[in-house]
Amino acid sequence: MMRARNVTGLSARGAAMAIALATTAIPSVLWAQEAPPAATAPVETAAPAAPVQPAGINESVAAVVNDDIISTYDLAQRMRLLIATSGVQPTAQNLPQFQREALVGLVDERLQLQELRRVERDQKMEIIATDDEVTEELADMAKGNNMSLEQFLGNLKAQGIGEETLRQEVRANTSWQRWIRGRYGSRLRIGDDQVKAVQQRLAAAASKPQYQISEVFIDANRVGGMDTAMTGAGQLITQMQQGAPFPAVARQFSAAATAAAGGDAGWITAGEMAPEVDAALEQMRPGQLSRPIQVKDGVYIIYLRDKRAGAGGMMVSLKQAAVGLPQTADPSAVAAANAKLVALRAQVTGCGDLEAQAAKVPGVVAGDLGEAEIKDLAPAFREAAEGLEAGQLSQPIRTSAGLHLLAVCAKRASGGEGQSKEQIENRLFGQQLSMIARRYMRDLRNSATIETK
Repeated sequence: MMRARNVTGLSARGAAMAIALATTAIPSVLWAQEAPPAATAPVETAAPAAPVQPAGINESVAAVVNDDIISTYDLAQRMRLLIATSGVQPTAQNLPQFQREALVGLVDERLQLQELRRVERDQKMEIIATDDEVTEELADMAKGNNMSLEQFLGNLKAQGIGEETLRQEVRANTSWQRWIRGRYGSRLRIGDDQVKAVQQRLAAAASKPQYQISEVFIDANRVGGMDTAMTGAGQLITQMQQGAPFPAVARQFSAAATAAAGGDAGWITAGEMAPEVDAALEQMRPGQLSRPIQVKDGVYIIYLRDKRAGAGGMMVSLKQAAVGLPQTADPSAVAAANAKLVALRAQVTGCGDLEAQAAKVPGVVAGDLGEAEIKDLAPAFREAAEGLEAGQLSQPIRTSAGLHLLAVCAKRASGGEGQSKEQIENRLFGQQLSMIARRYMRDLRNSATIETK
């Protein structure tokens, strides 16, 4: 799987630059992805298609990075690669975002390779990946997509993407990560005190809700401001609602440390994220994609994969058999319904046959109520669920909707297992190494001469 880029903060001035880029639907087959959230937004109209000009024909300068030229052909090729690997379909609205991200990535790679050549020269060591090592990476990517290397490269070619475009990106990413991990990774030490601090914080928050999330973070400073970040986030959400895979979008657009893992942040506890994200998570349901969430330094897109109550509560799985009765039903109707449910209760052995037995009784409707935390149930159901064990049935319960026979199918303590020491160490290590890499790139950018045309 290709490693995620460090997306950085260069505003692509000259957004009206005419880049000849074919924007018909490009199949996203370069990476195997998990299913996206369901489409809920209207489909945008795709930008008109135009052929990509080969190198040397109407080619001009898109940017100059310390005298290293990025051509408009390089930029158009990178945009094609970004479109294909993100699964986002190009439209007239999001082409400027693709252009910005492609240019930012190319500028970063030029800076990284320039720095690595300097280090190689000064320290007499080899860091930059060789052609054979790049080919090895490409073969791994092809294998991950159940293709041979020849098929993989042929697929690129069919989409108008030159092999050298991907080779350049893989060479820069592989070499840079090797350098960062080699230079700083061996020096990083996650102390027991750091691990204990995290364990104590998690223990203190154990009673709070927990969320399994995937994230995309767009750094406002890297993309030219908060307005640009918000607009870009909105466009990405629309594309994901239309089918673009969240992991692919995260790998290509997210500035978070989780980008390389497709945005997978695992289980988090309320209070770990920014307050704005916590507030959004409280209102979301599993399987839901958030709106753009603005925080101090950028914008989050959150996909809530699952949610569970904090430790200390009790979860219960329920089924019911019910007879519908209005609140104003006369006593004889209530008595008749009660008799039906009492007779049914005597025939039912548990959750396994409740629905089948209820189907034999006229006027009785049975169904699965799913799992819920006991404290969130309606008062009458909560009282019954608290007093029953798994496999037991309640007596008929009167509500404003009718009479209900409640079956407890399972009970369990809410909350999940805590993170292991190793998991905490790995997470802290990844966060610190990512922070070091971002600072390194910031310093390279600040000392560089970067001109966009």
